[in-house]
Amino acid sequence: MRVEIITTGTELLLGEIINTNFTWLAQELNQRGFDVLYQTTVGDNPARMKEVLDIAVKRADIVITSGGLGPTRGDITKEIIAEYCNVDMYMNLEVWNHIHEMLSRRNICIAANNEKQALVPSGAIVLHNEAGTAPGLVLEHDNTTFVMLPGPPFELKTVCEKELFPYFEQRFPHLGIIKSHTLKLRGIGESNLAEILDDIIVNQSNPTIALYARHGDILIRLTAKASAPEEADVLIAGMQEKVEKIVGTYVYGYNHDTLPEVVGKELLCRQKTIAFAESCTGGLATSLMTDVPGSSAYVKGSVVSYTDEVKNLVIHVSKTTLTKKGAVSEEVALEMAEGVREAIGSDIAVSITGLAGPGGGTRKKPVGLVYIAVADKNGSLCRKFVFNGTRTQIKQRASMAALGLALDRLKESPQNDSEETIHDHDAER
Repeated sequence: MRVEIITTGTELLLGEIINTNFTWLAQELNQRGFDVLYQTTVGDNPARMKEVLDIAVKRADIVITSGGLGPTRGDITKEIIAEYCNVDMYMNLEVWNHIHEMLSRRNICIAANNEKQALVPSGAIVLHNEAGTAPGLVLEHDNTTFVMLPGPPFELKTVCEKELFPYFEQRFPHLGIIKSHTLKLRGIGESNLAEILDDIIVNQSNPTIALYARHGDILIRLTAKASAPEEADVLIAGMQEKVEKIVGTYVYGYNHDTLPEVVGKELLCRQKTIAFAESCTGGLATSLMTDVPGSSAYVKGSVVSYTDEVKNLVIHVSKTTLTKKGAVSEEVALEMAEGVREAIGSDIAVSITGLAGPGGGTRKKPVGLVYIAVADKNGSLCRKFVFNGTRTQIKQRASMAALGLALDRLKESPQNDSEETIHDHDAER
């Protein structure tokens, strides 16, 4: 079934609020076997809304709107769809009683315009809204199913989960399901990954495979369409095995796993603590680690050694090294990691020093150059990275790369202790 989602509201077009309704609806509907093929956003204007409906009915079987079901004059979605379908509106007493009870519980006086929310197009199915006063509605017209949902995200989700999705399961039992499974990788760029997996990507059918770069992670999403969840799981497992035979060494987690969580679990499992010395990232790597509940069990401390003075006085990077090699260098990164480990007394320590930009770069030391070092009782090693992107993106990627290096060290993966240069040209787009 082809679906078009129409989000309404001038505030969306002005950029005053983020359109989260479409993202959530698209994910939920696709998982249930619906093909969400189109998205439209339109302001609170009758003529333009009719134009949008005209286009939607020509290319979709189901047209879902969100917003415009409130009590104000600007809430026109229900009225425009009723007019478009050439049906009358009537006062639904069940809806009116619900509005009356909900407002009474909130000690809100009922106004005349609240009656507007109890008006329902003739022939429409009412989707009860436990979270608000505006009900959802389903109206069948010719070959199109119109679904009208309230705009507030919590109300929309409540109506969908309690009313709309069960209705769809009965109305369209033949659709089956779409299920996705995500592999999360670090230490490889998106373009390199695409090249390595090119044969699989070119020959994909069901499941499909898609690559994404997001917040310093590389994601591989495997999506299967099947008649039942168990069948989808089998299809996904087969594809996952093929993918991991090729790039399994880069995979650190799945679905909702995050790199800070995985590093934390590894530290807990090995009963080790970690410390950070951060320069260009300004404490971001530490912040990512301490975003995880319970991280005080393994994050022992951190030094934001942003200046040469702090590098020297607090974590004992030698003045000679700073003068001869410069703050952005392999030698300084190594001394930072060793120094903060000794100063804080952690089992493992990670340091980050680099140029986040946008200025300050040279031909030999360009913006995006970052050295990351890790130290433990077995010694220390350093990696050299060159990241693309804005200042914020470079800081994010450097922090994630630092956590990845810590994870490798904890797992005692084979490492080449000589300097390795990784050029990350797969900036998030």
